[in-house]
Amino acid sequence: MPARPVRLQTPAVPAPLAQGIAACEAELQIVDEFAPDVLAEAERSAAQVVLPELDLTHLELVTIDPPGSRDLDQALLVETRRAGWRVHYAIADVASFVQPGGAVDAEAHRRGQTLYAPHRRIGLHPPALSEGAASLLPGQLRPAVVWQLDLDADGRLTATSCRRGRVRSREQLSYEQAQARLDDGTASPSLQGLRTVGLLREQAERSRGGVSLPIPEQEVHVAGDGRWELAYRSPLPVEGWNAQVSLLTGMAAAELMISAEVGVLRTLPPADERSLRRLRETSRALGIDWPPGLDYPQFVRTLDPGVPAHAAMLRACTTLFRGAGYAAFDGSVPEVVEHAALACRYAHTTAPLRRLVDRYVLEICLAVCADRPVPGWVRQALAGLPATMAASGRRAGQYERRVVDLVEALVLAPRMGEDFRGVVVDVDDPEADAAATRGRLVVPEPAVEGEVSGSALQLGAEVTARLELADPVEGRIRFVVA
Repeated sequence: MPARPVRLQTPAVPAPLAQGIAACEAELQIVDEFAPDVLAEAERSAAQVVLPELDLTHLELVTIDPPGSRDLDQALLVETRRAGWRVHYAIADVASFVQPGGAVDAEAHRRGQTLYAPHRRIGLHPPALSEGAASLLPGQLRPAVVWQLDLDADGRLTATSCRRGRVRSREQLSYEQAQARLDDGTASPSLQGLRTVGLLREQAERSRGGVSLPIPEQEVHVAGDGRWELAYRSPLPVEGWNAQVSLLTGMAAAELMISAEVGVLRTLPPADERSLRRLRETSRALGIDWPPGLDYPQFVRTLDPGVPAHAAMLRACTTLFRGAGYAAFDGSVPEVVEHAALACRYAHTTAPLRRLVDRYVLEICLAVCADRPVPGWVRQALAGLPATMAASGRRAGQYERRVVDLVEALVLAPRMGEDFRGVVVDVDDPEADAAATRGRLVVPEPAVEGEVSGSALQLGAEVTARLELADPVEGRIRFVVA
């Protein structure tokens, strides 16, 4: 699921931004606090968990996450084998802490997934689990679902298994720390293996026609004159390699479930022509060359997330994911099972602390690998999972877009009344005979998008428009073409 993270590079949250986020949360009925019965049940589960008998603490696992993270879903170890590579991928065993039908389970179904604001996170599970007993924190004994993924010398998956075991992560690394060790030659053999496997999997993705978006972070900071400014943090190479291991696991999970004819897949239909045309207009608005003969995956690979215009273009590319959904099945596999952007069959399975559906996928895969029936509580919930996740996905998407809009409006607010040169990338009804009067405008500096009104707006037209509104509380940006 693409994300457009926003990070504040200042200890103080701007008052308009805090007010706008609070209003958005009230509108979307997003509640941060957990009810007393949910908290009490989580604390009991954290204190009473029984560790699996299988001892896998000899695995020298490490976690790689954003700095300061406490909800650690995954820990990995990459080993060299004569025929290729073996990836050990430990996933937090949330099911060991959540009683089906209990208070924590019901609340997780209501929330669906963790939400992220620039200054805090709104968790799927209470902190006693997500940041404590279930999190793969370093030096702590934890229950985990441990995947063993064997790859050949070309990075192709040759064998898959998963099982429950007790693990102990050796170290918590930030992306910056992991990248620094790889760059200065002090990386462990496992980290060096992650780089090699990640590069091989990226090549495999290109070969099958898939593409992963290296979405940059928007960073908000104070300029010398006191104005708020936008910058972009380009993802580090190790973030992409780490993501490839997660994608590999999701692909392996999908194949296991399809073979057993029971499961839930993440699906995405091919992009429609209108969406692709809008993206081409956006690239022109941002001054980025997109040759007619270059397809979408190839074009994305030409973008540099460290360049502000390219960062804005990558954010615009997330619109192609709006048709993503989930396909649940039990007894027969549906016709549509592919994720078009990844060009493969895929399932969400590596983030159960932060996404509800992953807990169910893990239980199904454990049952398939052990050749035993899928638990009844999983089968009973399967049919309703797509709707639950679709609702939470809509809420998360609205929240994410509003946060981005609020930040961009905050940056533009001091510039109301100025003229901007931009390109119309969308209009109300491009098929109507009458010329449109409302649409969307992208300006290359400071690489933002907003509403635009005017007479006879044409899709793809380059126009000069005046910034009429930049409301950092409502997150609205409106331009008017003279």
